[in-house]
Amino acid sequence: MALLEIRNVTRRFGPLVAVDDVSLSVEAGEFFTLLGPSGCGKTTLLRMIAGFDLPDSGALLLDGADMADTPPERRPIHTVFQSYALFPHMSVAQNIAFPLRMVRLEDEAIAAKVKEALALVHLEDKGERLPHELSGGQKQRVALARSLVNRPRLLLLDEPLGALDAKLREEMQIELIEMQRDVGITFVFVTHSQSEALALSTRIAVMNRGRVEQMDEPSKLYGFPRNRFVADFIGKINMLEGELAGAGGGTVLRVPGLGEVAVQVEAGQRAGAAALALRPEHVSILAPGAPASHPNAFAGKVQDFLYIGEVTTYIVGLPNGQRMQALLPNSAPGRAKFFEVGDAVQVAWPAAAGVVLTQ
Repeated sequence: MALLEIRNVTRRFGPLVAVDDVSLSVEAGEFFTLLGPSGCGKTTLLRMIAGFDLPDSGALLLDGADMADTPPERRPIHTVFQSYALFPHMSVAQNIAFPLRMVRLEDEAIAAKVKEALALVHLEDKGERLPHELSGGQKQRVALARSLVNRPRLLLLDEPLGALDAKLREEMQIELIEMQRDVGITFVFVTHSQSEALALSTRIAVMNRGRVEQMDEPSKLYGFPRNRFVADFIGKINMLEGELAGAGGGTVLRVPGLGEVAVQVEAGQRAGAAALALRPEHVSILAPGAPASHPNAFAGKVQDFLYIGEVTTYIVGLPNGQRMQALLPNSAPGRAKFFEVGDAVQVAWPAAAGVVLTQ
C-alpha cells in the first residue's frame, strides 16, 4: 500500500479548474516532486494534502485512511514554506521546540529532540540566536528542523529554496537529499525549477493546467518525454516538425525545407504528423566537409553561442530557417573557440537520438 494516495481529486475556484481529476500515489521514503509552471495546480494540490484546502471531489488517503475529516493540525504532516514562517521573538531552539511544546512533551525530551534536530541541520552553535541574526540558508535549515523534529509521516515542501541565491540553492539541494536519506521521511516537494526537480527527486509528476502530463523517474522524464509539453518543459530541446513515413527499409521524418531525418520509433507508432524531440547534447557540431559518423547530417551556420563554463551551447541556423542547439564540452581552460558566429558548420546526430512524438 502506498503511503499517500490521491484518487481523482478535483478542485475548482469558480470557473477555474485548478486541479483536474488528478490521481497519483507516493511510496514511503520517496522524494516525490510536483513540477510545473505557475498556475498548473501543484501548490493547490499540496494545500489539499496538508488540509489547508479541501477537494470538490475525489479522495486523499494517508496509510489507507481518508483524510477528508481530519483537520490540518491532526494530520501527521508538516509543511515548509518559502517564507520560513519562523517566530521572530523566539530563539532558534525555541522555534524548533514549538511543535513539541504544543503536544506537551516533557522538557527533558524536548531538549534532547531539539539538540538532535540542530545537529541534523548543522546548526548546533546557533540555538540561542534569533531569526534576524541568521542568513537565508540558516533560516531555511531552522524551518526544516522544526518540521522534522517530531518525525511526521509526510513532509511537504512548497518552493522552499526559492528565496535563496543560486549557489546557496545548490548547497541546500545537496543538504535536502542527505537529510531526507538520514531521517527516512517521505518528502513531497513543489517547484517550478526543472533542474531542481531532476537533481532531487525519486519520481516527478509534471503538471500542466491542473492535470498530470507524465509521472516517472527523472532520467525517464528527461530521456523519454511522453508529449510535447513535457519535452519542452524539462530541459532544453530541439523540436523538428514533419511527417513520419518509411524510406529505404527504415523510418524517416520528412521535415519541410530540411529533408529526410532518420529516426527510431516505438512499436505501433503510426505514420502522419509528428515531431522529433532532440536534446542539444545529442547533436554533434562539425566543420563543413568533416566526415559525419551519423546518418543525420545537415549544413548550417552558427548564429550565436552561449559560454556556460563547462559547455558551450551553439545556436545553428538550418536551411529551413529553424535554429538548432548543439553542445560542445569545454575541456581547455578559458573560453573554447571551436566556432564563431557566422561560421559554416554541420550538425549531426544518430537515428536513435531523441524521441518521436505524435501527440
